This record gives sequence, structure tokens and C-alpha cells, in this order.
Amino acid sequence: MDFRSDTVTKPTQAMRDAMANAPVGDDVYGDDPTVNELEAWAAERHGFEAAMFTTSGTQANLLGLMAHCQRGDEYLCGQQAHNYKYEAGGAAVLGSIQPQPIENNPDGTLDFGKLKAAIKPDDSHFARTKLLSLENTINGKVLPLSYLADARKFVDEHGLSLHLDGARVYNAAVALDVDVIEIAKHFDSMTICLSKGLGAPIGSLLLGSKALSNVQGDCVKWWVAVCVKRVFWRRQVSWH
Repeated sequence: MDFRSDTVTKPTQAMRDAMANAPVGDDVYGDDPTVNELEAWAAERHGFEAAMFTTSGTQANLLGLMAHCQRGDEYLCGQQAHNYKYEAGGAAVLGSIQPQPIENNPDGTLDFGKLKAAIKPDDSHFARTKLLSLENTINGKVLPLSYLADARKFVDEHGLSLHLDGARVYNAAVALDVDVIEIAKHFDSMTICLSKGLGAPIGSLLLGSKALSNVQGDCVKWWVAVCVKRVFWRRQVSWH
């Protein structure tokens, strides 16, 4: 048994057969019935207006941050947050979004006093603080529902949005013995990784409002265009 991570699992033959036989269609025209069904189910199941299927949790987090923040904005997060520490600085590199990390408490929470002190004043010298990003679970620690409610109150008081990196949010729901919607209801957007605790072979979901989903769609096209261009030029260089 390989216990390094829940990401090292491999699809069963039944999964491979289901993928091979799944009805598909054009993504640009919204004609893929399998993806459409997944996104519609995910949005309703978790209490959001819209959902977007992505290839990875890193991509889902990046699109979520870019949907909430414009160039020159910043998001607050923990020093141990995956979307700060382990995602290759994607928000800064591709979105021109500045992270403002705060030291995590031993239980994974962030101190609201420190968060308040980190919010930038309305001054052209500073990045504009727009978003608080939490993670549940984070390094195996579960954020309690009372803390999530306090986080919702905090962002409302300070005019911020609230995003959840929920790569393992179902693990948190099991640990808290609640339906996952009791966690999701506090957030403006949320990601879920399908290939970790849920056992799917690939993919993640980004959940949010319809308006946010439209922005996410624009970000996808921009993100893909940038990445394809970079790969193309790298290959050109390697060929010569």
C-alpha cells in the first residue's frame, strides 16, 4: 500500500471504461453533456449558482483568485496555504495578484487581528486588499464551523470576498460530522478536488456565482493562451 498521498491512486478498469464510453461534445459551444451534468450537479449540491470543471486544484484556485482580484489587487492567506506556498506563485505570475501571507496558528486558523492589520489602506501606494482565502483542511487540521462563521463576519465588515481552497473539504465535513454544504455556505467561492479524498482519477471543481463564473471563463481562455504560447516558444528555442 502506498500511503504517501491520496493523489497516488490509479483509476480502476471500471473508471477507465466509463471515461472511454462517456458522451462528449465541444466545450466552446457548451455541448459536452458529461461536463455539463457534473457542473450542474456540483453547483446545486454545494449551494452555489455555478460550477466549473478544471484539470487540477491548482488551476481551480488560480481561476478563483483571478476572478475575485484584478491586477494590482491582493489576497490574504496563510503562510502554509497551498495557493500561496505550493502553486508556483501562479496568482502573481499569471494574474499580477499579490499574496499577503499571515502566520497560521497551530490549529490552522488565521488570527483576525493580524488579518485586520494586514488590510491595506485606500492609497495608491498599496495593493488593493480584495479577498481572504482559507483552506479546509489545511495540513490535516480542520477549521471549525464557528471559525468559518467568524471569517464570514470579518470579510463582510471589511468589504472583502471569501474563498475556500477545499481540496479536501469532504475530509473536513466527515471530521466535523456535517454535510459539506454547512462549510460551503460561508464562502463566495470554493474549490473541490475530485482526485483526492473523493477518489476520481482527475479533476477539480471551482464553485461560485454565475457572474464569477463568467469571469472565470474569461480567465480560462487567457490562461490557456498564455500557457500555450509559452510552451510553443520553449519548443522553438529547444529546436534551435
